[in-house]
Order: sequence, then structure tokens, then C-alpha cells
Amino acid sequence: MVHDTVEVEAPLRQVYDQWTQFEDFPLFMEGVEEVRQIDDRLCHWRTKVAGVTREFDTEIVDQLPDERIAWRTVGGDVRQKGVVTFLRVDDDHTRVSLAMDVEPQGLAEKAGAALGMVDSRVQGDLYRFKQFMEDRDRATGAWRGRLRPGDAPPPPAHASSEPPAAPASPGDPAADPAVPPGPVPPGHM
Repeated sequence: MVHDTVEVEAPLRQVYDQWTQFEDFPLFMEGVEEVRQIDDRLCHWRTKVAGVTREFDTEIVDQLPDERIAWRTVGGDVRQKGVVTFLRVDDDHTRVSLAMDVEPQGLAEKAGAALGMVDSRVQGDLYRFKQFMEDRDRATGAWRGRLRPGDAPPPPAHASSEPPAAPASPGDPAADPAVPPGPVPPGHM
């Protein structure tokens, strides 16, 4: 399981809106050559890492505007699931946290994972996203729809229906069992 967090100097809505622009991911994600959004729920990815090209599809299983986006792979030769959360720090700062579970395929990927290369890549991608956001005054687009887990079709045999738990951070309502899940009052991922 990979966890990382970055604080972006931009308002929550702007940061969340940009993350929904999956086709822009190659602009800040290393090794991502193309993301094509098929519909509101499905994306097709082409990546190239260490000279190996992979193609796969992901499905958004849970999307709540300004709070979280959870996904899983549903086709291709990559196995992963994850969740990205958005927390309003103040009017001009947003904390972005990513938790991702990746099943490395093949000896080279397993060795790379053991050496922490997946962790390093995620950390670098979050930092490049931060720079991408801080270099512009608005998101390149937005999709503010709500996708619920119960609305998703059943997962394929290799996918778990549950995304990994988001990392808890101080002040995060998810870290406090007394706070019910759901929209967070002004002043949240």
C-alpha cells in the first residue's frame, strides 16, 4: 500500500476540479502517456515504465465532489485500486492525500516495488500535480458529478470492491471515529 500527501497552494474546489480532468494526467504523472475518458465512470490508460508499455481500464467506484475519488482497474494487465482525498486547509490551501494498492506484475515490477519505486513515483506525481496547480490560476476543466459505489457494476474477479482506506491526517474527520462519514463542513481532503 502506498500513501502520500501534498499541500497545494490553491482553493479546494480548484484542486478537486483539476483532478477530475483525467486526460491531463500525462502533464504531471511520470510514465503516463495517455488517459482517455470513455464515460463518466471509465478511463483507458496507456503507461510506459522502464520501457514496458501497459494498457488498462479504470473504473471510478466512488466520487464525491470536493472530497474523494476512488477507483479500481477493471481490464488490462495492471491491477490496482486507490483513493485520492481532498481536505480544505484554508481558503487558499488544499491537502491532497493518495492511498493506492498496486499488484506488481513480473519480476522487474516486483523488484521495483520492493525498492520503493512505486512510492517514489507517487510522491513525484503528487509534487508535480502541486506545481501544475500552483502555476495556473484555474483548473483546465471540471466534472462535479456524484458516483456512488452501489451504482457501479460488480467488479471483475481480480478487483476488490473496496478502495483502500484514505490515510488519516491530523484534523481529518476520518481519523475521528466520533465524526460520521459524509460531507465535511467548511474548514476538509
